[in-house]
Amino acid sequence: MSSLGIVSPQSMHFSEPLPLSSGASLADYTLMYETYGKLNADRSNAVLVCHALNASHHVAGMYEGADGSKNVGWWDNMVGPGKPVDTDRFFVIGVNNLGSCFGSTGPMQINPATGKPYGADFPVVTVEDWVRAQARLADALGIQQFAAVMGGSLGGMQALAWSMIYPQRVRHSVVIASTPKLSAQNIAFNDVARQAILTDPDYHGGHYYEHKVVPKRGLRVARMVGHITYLSDDSMAEKFGRDLRNGGYQFGYGIDFEIESYLRYQGDKFSEYFDANTYLLITKALDYFDPAREYGNDLTKALARTEAQFLLVSFTTDWRFSPERSREIVQALVNNKRRVCYAEIDAPHGHDAFLLEDPRYMNVVKAYYDRIWQDITQRGRA
Repeated sequence: MSSLGIVSPQSMHFSEPLPLSSGASLADYTLMYETYGKLNADRSNAVLVCHALNASHHVAGMYEGADGSKNVGWWDNMVGPGKPVDTDRFFVIGVNNLGSCFGSTGPMQINPATGKPYGADFPVVTVEDWVRAQARLADALGIQQFAAVMGGSLGGMQALAWSMIYPQRVRHSVVIASTPKLSAQNIAFNDVARQAILTDPDYHGGHYYEHKVVPKRGLRVARMVGHITYLSDDSMAEKFGRDLRNGGYQFGYGIDFEIESYLRYQGDKFSEYFDANTYLLITKALDYFDPAREYGNDLTKALARTEAQFLLVSFTTDWRFSPERSREIVQALVNNKRRVCYAEIDAPHGHDAFLLEDPRYMNVVKAYYDRIWQDITQRGRA
């Protein structure tokens, strides 16, 4: 397997207003995206990759910094030549969602109505809003149907939403480490993280850009809370246990344990590159995703319009989006007589396992994409 090498982001501006689930609309907006591989003659080999909370359009390949550092795409182990999503076969698109802080229109961008950054005035967006914006990008690229739409975690929610909103535009939906809706516990974790940001004195009601400050304290705590939920107890015990940083107790409130040092490092790093308003928006989108809500909480009815084939993958130690939640989706799809493949991977890494290179996981995804490619090849001969 080889790397895609240096890749370049692209942007596309849309002037047609986008109605949002909240009743608000965006008068115009820009989406950042990247593409890898080549679109075939009949445009049947396109794959859309949807990102999770703190990721972006930079799915694979690398950006080379002025200092020689290389910023590698967040799913580079999954997407590229000879990898499970093989860019020698597929034309892969990564899109940065609205509300993000990586180039697509979001709170950091200028609000044309005021001439100032949107800040807290940026409208709340949902998974469904993102999918509709992605569909407009696909239209502009001349892609009427995707061979597959895939994502992990929040990205998996988008892949599932695509199969419901645009059933005829998705041949395969690949939903990894995801859920049909958040549990009360998950919503609670998200709210604790949001409160850390909202109560930071530097938040300034969401208009901190004008004050030239960043609510770093809130962002640090939000990331620390979130990061705990991404790891399993076993993986934290294996990495850190109760190891002491300095060999003994310091009898204060600084850093005694290695796990404390690790979480503070993650929080500090996150606060340097992520936007607080974006964090608020994306966690709300997570909370609001519940497609069965409009169908009397009946997931089978919610998925009745789907036409895609599905691959679902879960991980045994993922307590944030547990295997039971993936099985709910599988059962609802089976009830609708959809063709479904399901893999439950016994991995120790918790929710973050979907980003890692477990060979069983990678082999499952690769085998599924081999089948998709075989279908494309047969369609081309027909």
